[in-house]
Amino acid sequence: MSRMDRREFLGASMAAALAPAEPSRVVIARDPSLHGPDEARVEKLLDRAVQSFFVRDNPVEAWKLIARPGETVGLKVNCLAGRGASTRTVLVEAVIERLQQAGIRGPDIVIWDRLNSDLESAGFPVGVRRDKVRFIGNDSAGYEDDLAMFGSAGSLLSLTLTRQCHAVINLPVLKDHGIVGVTMALKNMFGAIHNPNKYHLNAGDPYVADVYALPAIRQKVRLTICDALTAQYEGGPSYMPQWSWPFNGLLVASDPVALDTVGWQIIEAKRKEMGFKSLQAGKRAPNYIATAADAQHRLGTNDVRFIRRVEI
Repeated sequence: MSRMDRREFLGASMAAALAPAEPSRVVIARDPSLHGPDEARVEKLLDRAVQSFFVRDNPVEAWKLIARPGETVGLKVNCLAGRGASTRTVLVEAVIERLQQAGIRGPDIVIWDRLNSDLESAGFPVGVRRDKVRFIGNDSAGYEDDLAMFGSAGSLLSLTLTRQCHAVINLPVLKDHGIVGVTMALKNMFGAIHNPNKYHLNAGDPYVADVYALPAIRQKVRLTICDALTAQYEGGPSYMPQWSWPFNGLLVASDPVALDTVGWQIIEAKRKEMGFKSLQAGKRAPNYIATAADAQHRLGTNDVRFIRRVEI
């Protein structure tokens, strides 16, 4: 077995090891006193969430279960909506700090999304900073020459994902999506392909599930930390402050389907509270979540009987 084959095998093995025993656990950590980009409070919130998920008393020991020194870890952020409804820089900085404390060197951390302009609009400076952490869009890094295919999906994958990252931490945002219902763990991987515009028909079903099922995605994403510091229940994916609210939380799971199921519940509850009709009634229910759980995809579970919500 070649060195690259061994790395990929170990990465896939670690990803499988991260999956919690049934039922799938989704940790929801909240801080009602959090106001604005408070670095110290966000870091404490992240520590509580990750320690609870991995059942560890020390945050660094929890992070050591996600990646090993020598691996390159990619942080897949969501920057489409600028500073208002994108992955918060304060959360990313907290993740970077904990990864480095867990033995991942700065040059082995890369923050990426589809476009350099999206990263910059969300507050992430494109390039290599003094600690060698890199920030890059796929428009600079490039895409594979050959299509990756699964089901209805045929796409060129980001070279950052395929050639650089041994592990990926998925950092989506908890928000509504005007076409596919919601955009969280599963939908965030549209930022790894060259042609996401092709996959919004039928409220994204089965396309969102098919894209996430592409081997380089499903095998490398080891954990999802959903940014729910400010969430949005209508008008997404663009930032609509009138339909946003301070959830002041993070959702953590290794099962992207379970996380999206719980996130969908949170958004629907807020829509009901604010007098909005359900996504089902609006004909944009995210049915791709159920597709992602089916026998063809097996990306996780959407069965609430087998999802354990851990609220801390």
